[in-house]
Amino acid sequence: MEGERISHHESIRRAYERIKKDGITNIWDRYEAQGLGSNPDQRCPFCQEGVRCDLCSNGPCRADVAKDKRGVCGITGDGMAMRMMLLRNVLGASTYQYHTEQTIKTLKAVANGKTPFKIKDPNKLRTFAKRFDIPSDLLPEDEIALLLCSYVEADFNRKYDEPSYIVETLAPKERSALWKKLGIFPGGIYGEMMFATSSCLTNVDGYYVSLALKAMRLSIAMAYQSQIVNEYCQDILFGTPKPHPMRVDLGVLDPDYVNVLPNGHEPFLGFAMVELARKPEWQERAKAVGAKGVRIIANIETGQEMIQRWEMDDVFYGFTGNWIMQEAVLASGCVDLFACDMNCSMPIDPFYAERYKFKLIPVSQIVAFDGVKDRMNYEPAETEKQAAELLQMAIDNFMERRATVEPLTGLPMREAIVGFSTESIIEALGGTPEPLIKAITNGTIRGVAGLVSCTSLRDSGQDVHSVQIAKELIKRNILVLSMGCGNAAMQVAGLCSLEAKEMAGNGLKAVCELLKIPPVLSYGTCTDTGRIADLLAALSYSLGGISVSDLPVAAVAPEYMEQKATIDAVFALAFGLYTYVNPVPTVTGGSNLVKLLTEDCKQVTGGVMNVEKDPVKAVDGILAHIEGKRAKLGI
Repeated sequence: MEGERISHHESIRRAYERIKKDGITNIWDRYEAQGLGSNPDQRCPFCQEGVRCDLCSNGPCRADVAKDKRGVCGITGDGMAMRMMLLRNVLGASTYQYHTEQTIKTLKAVANGKTPFKIKDPNKLRTFAKRFDIPSDLLPEDEIALLLCSYVEADFNRKYDEPSYIVETLAPKERSALWKKLGIFPGGIYGEMMFATSSCLTNVDGYYVSLALKAMRLSIAMAYQSQIVNEYCQDILFGTPKPHPMRVDLGVLDPDYVNVLPNGHEPFLGFAMVELARKPEWQERAKAVGAKGVRIIANIETGQEMIQRWEMDDVFYGFTGNWIMQEAVLASGCVDLFACDMNCSMPIDPFYAERYKFKLIPVSQIVAFDGVKDRMNYEPAETEKQAAELLQMAIDNFMERRATVEPLTGLPMREAIVGFSTESIIEALGGTPEPLIKAITNGTIRGVAGLVSCTSLRDSGQDVHSVQIAKELIKRNILVLSMGCGNAAMQVAGLCSLEAKEMAGNGLKAVCELLKIPPVLSYGTCTDTGRIADLLAALSYSLGGISVSDLPVAAVAPEYMEQKATIDAVFALAFGLYTYVNPVPTVTGGSNLVKLLTEDCKQVTGGVMNVEKDPVKAVDGILAHIEGKRAKLGI
């Protein structure tokens, strides 16, 4: 592989050269070996089109909708494709909810005084609790936190046929009414996961429309119960994001420091290690083994959770990038400890740990590596002790790593502005959304795109397509809110800097200059998909209660990758949004299903899916949608 088939980023292309020179297995070569990217494509067309099934012993079966060729049980290709999509959605929902469980467990421990953490945003605690009619004016913070935890946990555990109070409270009224009419208003998230999974058993539900509606139902439960609850409670614990600069890209790795990288999606031990490492005694321990000090380097989505909320200094030094960067980061020869929580740590990591001499430690019960016996399962009451043990492991590793591994140096580094949230956006607007609404209604900004993406090698190198899409959007005066691994793409590519305004259209550029903001706002992680739904609900209310589906907005996933992304896309459809996705999902063998998602859904929820490989044509479609909504609103 060469050039942009590797990555948009120079740092990763350089790291790839080092990995190749070292003769090490890597994601780019493994991808190429699978057949994708070759001409002709060597992968199974039935698998690529989603029309194969091996769920029972009569399979694997293949289907052909055009010929009415069905599986042994009689299921159609449409049913096969949607059933597998629903199962992917269950995986995504359960992982989102696992993260939320850990957050609630941490908040309860904080409220009971069993962790070193303190509630950093008590105002958000009170306002969020008040939305659920929890009396919060006179009670102490800890009591409010415990009441909030009890409230949300009770809702999580409602049966699938007991309507969720959280969804009823947080969702726009017009959406709730529509979902009830369609029979997709959800119960508790655990019951919904059971309901969805049970529906996918052989000879239970093989009807693609029914399965699609069940996927939407599950996605609604996930967005409000898992995502919004999780992010708001993390804000309560660690602070609501506010804009600030952050160093990004692989140049943040200095081999002369002890470098500790929390990795995954949960920020708890990462924040605890930052607090400890800022104490002089830990810096002295690092210096005693010959290092210049110890640094915590943010990585992937755990890192994204961290950098949105806490400002950089010489200890919490910067952020590397998203998940495809992982092998490049590890091959830099600068890492002393890689602490892996519940998501986005690759099975190949032990191989890199052995070659580049760093400690690889799972810190979540659900994470495991072949051949790695050391682990430390995160427990809120043990947070400080566990963080100290991890720092000491890293310090103890430094001398061997520094003596045996030649580091990759001179890698690029830049600054991005991170930490935009609904609250900080409104604050930047002077305390009211009116300036943004005015900019949209007068046409200075044509609309808003929520870029919620992973990163994938499917059709291009890492982040190449995402960056192209974002540049096209801002050029056409569409403000971008970026989340997930796609957010890291924007940060490292320079689109979250004030200088990026020069790439924007004249209208968006003027708004950026007035408000001192970039044209791409760093809005958080993949779990912030729910947060943006809350923002759009507020925007809908401010515009007189119009339907969310009538807003000049779009959901954009230029490089979705894993199962959490699929349920995000399904929620966007249920929410009534125009939803652009790339690469082409594995459903194309189900022609009726494709029609449902790309055409018919518009008449059901107002949402519609668009798939397009070409970035210019993709943004043409997004802009046409936005202009159509503007015309309907008369703006």
